[in-house]
Amino acid sequence: RKLTSEEIFDGIVMHVYRDTVQLPNGNTATREVNRHIGAVCVVPVTDEGNVILERQYRYPMDMVFTEIPAGKLDSPDEDRLSAAKRELEEETGYRAENWTDMGIYYPTVAYCDEKITMYLATGLTKGERHLDDDEFLNVFEMPIKDAVDAILRGEFTDGKTQAAILKAYMLLNS
Repeated sequence: RKLTSEEIFDGIVMHVYRDTVQLPNGNTATREVNRHIGAVCVVPVTDEGNVILERQYRYPMDMVFTEIPAGKLDSPDEDRLSAAKRELEEETGYRAENWTDMGIYYPTVAYCDEKITMYLATGLTKGERHLDDDEFLNVFEMPIKDAVDAILRGEFTDGKTQAAILKAYMLLNS
């Protein structure tokens, strides 16, 4: 149970708090928590069974990752499906006719309250991308089975991408 909370860093993406909590045995402890606005991710699958993917350099890890389209909410009360539709079109140029909510993914439960809603998008139509000024993405597609194999070989290491593609594959093949 939270006893006190003090904001110790207020950044653009990160908002870090130092909380004092009461443990089940009555003792107290300190927890540092990154409060996050929330995010969405999308597994876009073409009629041919290809998943639309992105290669993107990630500064904290200093490497390029293969990921699915994703992004943070614009506000805490933004409709998550609307955000997913926006991110898909902005990053890839695709729109989808069919949307399936695949549930919630919590990427870092030990120190962050980020909640990512995962979607499967089908019935795709290609259009124009609308990247943010700080986004540099290489968009490509591959058969979803090959993406699953890449995950199992350890080639796709982003957590949300792994979880969402594996869920989408199971949904599409059940």
